[in-house]
Amino acid sequence: MRAAPRVLFVTHNAPRFPGDAAGSFVLRLAVGLRQHGARVEIIAPGAAGLAPSSVIEGVPVQRVRYASDERMTLAYTGNMAETVMGSWSGRLALLQLLRATRRAVRTAVDDARRAGDPYDVVHVHWWFPSGLALWGGRRPDDPPIVITLHGSDVRLAEKKTLVHPVMRGVLGQAGARTAVSTWLKDIAQRIAPDRAIVVAPMPVDAQQFLALPHLDARQGILFVGRLNSQKGLADLLAALAFPSLAGVTLQVVGDGPDREALQQQAAHLGLNSRIQWHGTLPQPALAPLYPSARAVVMPSRGEGLGLVAVEAQLCATPVIAYNNGGVIDVVQPEHGGTLVPTGDVQALASAIAQVIASESTVERLGMLARADMLSRFTPQAVSARYLEIYGEAVAQQTRGT
Repeated sequence: MRAAPRVLFVTHNAPRFPGDAAGSFVLRLAVGLRQHGARVEIIAPGAAGLAPSSVIEGVPVQRVRYASDERMTLAYTGNMAETVMGSWSGRLALLQLLRATRRAVRTAVDDARRAGDPYDVVHVHWWFPSGLALWGGRRPDDPPIVITLHGSDVRLAEKKTLVHPVMRGVLGQAGARTAVSTWLKDIAQRIAPDRAIVVAPMPVDAQQFLALPHLDARQGILFVGRLNSQKGLADLLAALAFPSLAGVTLQVVGDGPDREALQQQAAHLGLNSRIQWHGTLPQPALAPLYPSARAVVMPSRGEGLGLVAVEAQLCATPVIAYNNGGVIDVVQPEHGGTLVPTGDVQALASAIAQVIASESTVERLGMLARADMLSRFTPQAVSARYLEIYGEAVAQQTRGT
């Protein structure tokens, strides 16, 4: 592989504008790779109002137009799979997206080769839909493909056994495969046992969080996530009603299909005066909330990795999470994290009460967690690992194995 490799990212989720939270970790990896000398470009779906091309933090982004503005509704919503499964129009939109993505990647790869500056690697994020778009279209002289499994794509395959052969086929075209957590890797290996997969997480912009002011007077707890059943806010609201957490305030960042039901639950439990609902916030507005809280609570199920936990712990804010999914790679008791049995609301309430009981406990756990995050999740550390993976994929293709 060249000293300054050229890398093409293919993804259905990437920031639409500076500060956008959508696919922010994909951009963070691209920026980290650029700091190591790589040249990275992104191909992502279009959406109404988005320019066909832009440059975000120095990274060129090409938006693939796959339908009219009013019909480009699959990406950036958080519910692509539901839309596709729920209607024939959703299935048609998926087929259009797959075809347009495949065509855009083919054009980019061919143009780069003709210009004498070929791509060294095509890095596909999520086997579905981006990996599926490229399945069966690879030529022998094309650059090797690296596929990263992020979470929603693996959960989709886990639930739909008919999809298993498709996932195995998509993964089979790759020279290297990664999963962002051990939990995801284990699920994927059960579906595709003959496809080697390594764990390589996504990065977080550590400097953004390290630069935040340290607050001596932290208040209450914080929840960040989509308002759906998987993220588990209903359990946190139930825990907040326990006497041990009387008077504890909660800030909720996020939106989603369960918002109305969750607000009704909060009202029924008499919690309205203790909860602030922020809705979805851009990263610059979200970041200062982490160091303002005594703890971040993540009662989610099946989290692919848990980047919220990484961000919180970089702010030296302790994280309390359910003991499942990829979050257990991030929230580790030996490094200041707190894990409780999944679905045990009483244990969740007790853990929150213990962690936030004193400022000294919050500070001790938070500093342990921050040190752990700095050693594993900075763009510099993660991008260096991915450069190794790219090199291995290139070497494997060169050997013809």
